[in-house]
This record gives sequence, C-alpha cells and structure tokens, in this order.
Amino acid sequence: MMTYSINIKGRLLEFDTPLVMGILNATPDSFHSASRVTGEGIVARARQMVADGAAILDVGACSTRPGSEPVSKQEELARLHSVLSLLDRELPDAVVSVDTFRGDVAREVVREHNVSIINDVSAYEWDDQMLQAVADLNVPYVLTHSVGFAGNKVCYDDFLPQVLQRLASKMWQLHQLGVKDVIVDPGFGFGKSVEQNYTMLDNLREFAMLDAPILVVVSRKSMITKLLGISAAESLSGTVALNMAALMGGAHILRVHDVKEAVDTVKLFIAMKGCALK
Repeated sequence: MMTYSINIKGRLLEFDTPLVMGILNATPDSFHSASRVTGEGIVARARQMVADGAAILDVGACSTRPGSEPVSKQEELARLHSVLSLLDRELPDAVVSVDTFRGDVAREVVREHNVSIINDVSAYEWDDQMLQAVADLNVPYVLTHSVGFAGNKVCYDDFLPQVLQRLASKMWQLHQLGVKDVIVDPGFGFGKSVEQNYTMLDNLREFAMLDAPILVVVSRKSMITKLLGISAAESLSGTVALNMAALMGGAHILRVHDVKEAVDTVKLFIAMKGCALK
C-alpha cells in the first residue's frame, strides 16, 4: 500500500496503516437511528470512539440519506456550533472533520472551531462556494464521487472508468487552486445501484491511479441491507465483512458508526498482511 500523509494544522497524520474515522451524527434523521446523539451524549460517544481507536471524528449536521431534505444553512450551523464547542472543550486534541456541502459552513467551522478536515459528499457540486472555500482554508478535503443525492439513479455508459475520470477531473481542479491534501471517497451509495457498489468495491485497487488516500464508507449502508434483506440495526456483521474487503482493496480510512469493530478489523488485516510478508 502506498504511504500517504495529510497536514493537520501543522502536524502530519500518516496512513502507514489504515485509520478509522468515527461518525458523529448531530442530526435527528440519520438512517442509522442508534447513531443519533445530542448534547452531552455526543461528547460521551466521541470519548468512547477515541478510546476505541478512532483517529478522526467526523461530525455531520445535515443528513444526505436517501429521501432526506437538507436543513437550512442556519440550522446546520447551529447544530454544528453546539457540538463542536463541546468537542473543542472536552477533546481539544482530537482530529475533527466536518461533513458539509456548504462553503460558508466550511469557512465558519474551520475558523471558529478545532476542525481540520472538510468532508464534502457533493464534490463541490451542490454549492458553488465550496471549491474556493476549501482553497482559501487550506485544509484537507474529502472528495466524494456523487451524482445527485444518495438514492438517485444514474445511467453510466462505462461505469468504473466514468467514476475514475470524474474524480480525476475534480482532483485536477482542486490541485489547480492549490489544494494539496485530497482524500478520495468513491461514494458508495451515491447515484449507484447495489450491483455497481459491489463492482466498485471489487475493483477498489483501480482507485490507486488517483494517487491519493482512499476513504471507504459502507457502514450499515443499503448495499448491505437491501442485499441481505435486513435493517441498518442488523447490518454490523455485513459492515465488518465489507470493511475487510475494502482494506484488502487498498482503503486507507474506514468511516464507520461502530469504531471498535472497525479497529479490530484493521488489526486483523495488519496481522494478516504481516504474516503474508514472512
């Protein structure tokens, strides 16, 4: 696996082994109900994630699940300020990412809080202010392949090459504006069928051509629940299985609801790779 690093406010976060990003939902309508927490509860969950081995905490306050309606910018900021103020005080050393597609929101949270990464599921498509905001802020940016909101159906002439080409084009634009640290998220579930999601997972090594760390988000997603005919609450074992497949395909970061299980999966993967090298 290629070794990458990103600049987190003057210190390097290295991906010499895969890392885990814990999902902190500050929304009342996340598709996985058990991940919804508010107030001091979110601090307790964040502490547990860090204790379980999360290297990054990803805070989202505007749901992009299928069928959801984005909240207003004002509501998103109010939710984020509430959560981030608590994290600033209680976990000042944590590496915090914010999941937003709005450029103004990105600017405000980076300037006012201990936020080091912007995670944008829209690839700066849903807000024309985002691209310049990321360039001005000079923070690592998660570039997600998405065409429309999650759940939208998209017709592809040649699926995988088109996904890679779109990501490469977006990365070129970011680099032209001086954004150095780009993390690539293939966008499982965004404008892709269940079959296409598994095609992408099976070919994850193709994303190495983009020369960037790869973040995989399959945690409790419909590509598991639809295939197995189960609920999100029942999908932990499927998540663990797909996370191992992602690691074997070259993933550098796993974004998950269940940190301990993901960290254990990484440990088993490292042990397996170590034995393979002997």
